[in-house]
Amino acid sequence: MGRNLVSNFISRKYRDSVGKVLSDALNGKETANFEFPLFSKSGEQIDVLLNSTTRRNASGEAVGVIGVGQDVTEQKRANDLIWKQAHYDILTGLPNRRMARDRLEETIKKSRRTGLPFALLMLDIDRFKEVNDALGHAQGDLLLVEIGRRITKCVRESDTVSRLGGDEFAIILSDLEQIEKSGHVAQKIIEALAMPFRLGDNTSFVSASMGITLSPNDAVDSDTLRVNADEAMYLAKKSGGNRVCHYTKALRKSNETRRRMLSDLRGALLKKQIKVQYQPIVEIATGKIFKAEALMRWQHPEFGVVEPKRFIPLAEESGLIHELGDWIFQEATREVARWRELFDPKFQVSVNVSPVQFRQNGKSHEPLWIRHLRREDLSGRSLIVEITEGVLVKAEMSVKENLLLLRKAGIQVALDDFGTGYSSLAYLKTFDIDYLKIDQSFVRNMGADTDDQALCEGIIVMAHKLGLKVIAEGGETEKQLSILESFGCDYAQGWLYSKAVTAENLEIILQKQADAALPVSGRALTPTG
Repeated sequence: MGRNLVSNFISRKYRDSVGKVLSDALNGKETANFEFPLFSKSGEQIDVLLNSTTRRNASGEAVGVIGVGQDVTEQKRANDLIWKQAHYDILTGLPNRRMARDRLEETIKKSRRTGLPFALLMLDIDRFKEVNDALGHAQGDLLLVEIGRRITKCVRESDTVSRLGGDEFAIILSDLEQIEKSGHVAQKIIEALAMPFRLGDNTSFVSASMGITLSPNDAVDSDTLRVNADEAMYLAKKSGGNRVCHYTKALRKSNETRRRMLSDLRGALLKKQIKVQYQPIVEIATGKIFKAEALMRWQHPEFGVVEPKRFIPLAEESGLIHELGDWIFQEATREVARWRELFDPKFQVSVNVSPVQFRQNGKSHEPLWIRHLRREDLSGRSLIVEITEGVLVKAEMSVKENLLLLRKAGIQVALDDFGTGYSSLAYLKTFDIDYLKIDQSFVRNMGADTDDQALCEGIIVMAHKLGLKVIAEGGETEKQLSILESFGCDYAQGWLYSKAVTAENLEIILQKQADAALPVSGRALTPTG
């Protein structure tokens, strides 16, 4: 019966193995469970788990074998499904993050054996959220499937394309006899994804940012390789997207500094490393200070004074901007309350607000700042909120509502860096702006560049026609001030008057102004000693 079972129902591939199990049992050897497929007369495969036991006589001699077979077909299918779901992306059918990690480890080992380098590519779809929101999630899923297919067509069968999650993909190009081919493949993928995607009745266009790292040139361990490729991809995205960036040692150093700064920034407020300085805003006609701009400075123990343009982007990316923004607002309100009481009941302090802060605060029915003003019994007219044109270009409903709430509370609004972004008269009308701040790049070149001079004059005339006041930034020379005055500019701030100073030093300047009861001019504003 045993021979008939083996020869009649078991495929040739497994006959010898099953026969040996039965023979070992008959000879009294210990045997283990053995799994193999059986095939019915109709050709259907049945997976069987065989457990064999030696049958012995009274003398202990092996006289036969008792074999028990268990049908494990469904169990095996379930296990296979669980394994597949654990290692493959359900949507695209590509290897998932877990499988990609395993494949990367296998490729590293293979590279050590063969001596051939390989490349790891990280790919992220530019602005995919906007595309997904516009198409709907169902169409967005179809788009991801098609993206996976196009990437796969650009590589060899021996390479690995995986979806790590969301709109992020990883590609492993193994056995590269010429490492420059990795760049060629990456560019091929970029071009393939730039072609239109037809999804039913819709046509969609996307672009991608890619980062490349090479092994063993850049690293030989999986963790470092993943970080390298991610950093190169981030640089590609930061540079505008739709491009490929290669990992370099310079990029590593830059990113190490960036990570260090971000880590230190998280504790900077608690360690009292963040300070507020105030730059006077002077009324040109009278030479008097009626306003000041609150500016953050970071006194880093190793890097020294870190300018806002270096750490504010980090704060925005990490979400720390909310904590920093609320803190500088409270500091500014405390100081302006004091200065209004001591010097001028109409004195104002302007505070810069990030677009990220507007989107966050939009979740609340009443911004935190307005509640703080009410607790301090301080008029909203004591503050000016400075925003950039970028806030208005992509003004979501929450941004509009937030601006209206600030206006309703009496807080004025200044449009910063006017002329450098997406300038539009419609913004000035829609959002009820109070002040335009001419960007310093125009002011500084007025003496030498007639175009900049004409632009400044045009901005001032236009603003006045619309009932807006104008603040010129970057005034550094008497000649610039004279030109601005001839154009009828309302206010100026710059090193000609004073650099940004501490609250204590600004108070000294304001006290001198009050004692003299006369306008101040030039660099005499800045206290000495």
